[in-house]
Amino acid sequence: MLYSLVNFVLDAVAGLFAGVMLLRFWMQLVRVRPPHQIAQFTYQLSDWLIKPLRKIIPGIGGIDWASLLGAYLVALLSTAIKMWLVVDTVLLSTLLVAAVSVLEWVIYGWTALLILEVIFSWVNPHAPLAPFVRALNAPLLGPIRRIIPLLGGLDVSPMVLFLLLQMAGKILAYAAATAGMALL
Repeated sequence: MLYSLVNFVLDAVAGLFAGVMLLRFWMQLVRVRPPHQIAQFTYQLSDWLIKPLRKIIPGIGGIDWASLLGAYLVALLSTAIKMWLVVDTVLLSTLLVAAVSVLEWVIYGWTALLILEVIFSWVNPHAPLAPFVRALNAPLLGPIRRIIPLLGGLDVSPMVLFLLLQMAGKILAYAAATAGMALL
């Protein structure tokens, strides 16, 4: 019971911090300027780790490697704490489980952005955040839209992307379980 509670809190806190760092990485990668409130929230929540990391790992090729490394470090710390609570484990398995956690968070983040875009398209396509969310999803939906045309005037690319993201999550979970990495 106590382990489950600690695990829940650790996942929530680590997921928030890593999710913000992954959002920061994705915004820079797709060159999307966030609305002021989102930018302020993102930078205030992640600058404590990203600014020192940038001194060690500068952005190369227009990619914010510090934000990606920050998300991985949060996952690594979270995984190490969880594994330490359960068993005395080896370093390599901790590194691999942390990498899988980051990939899971990426899939969850993309899924959440996709759901937000669908909600905006149904409820209020002209909402202030709609263009921001649309721009973040464009690199993922663009290739699908080039392959699958509109069907009766309906864009099914969000459904296809949602299915692909769910498949990627299941493949990731299967690969982790097959490799003997019991995800905590």
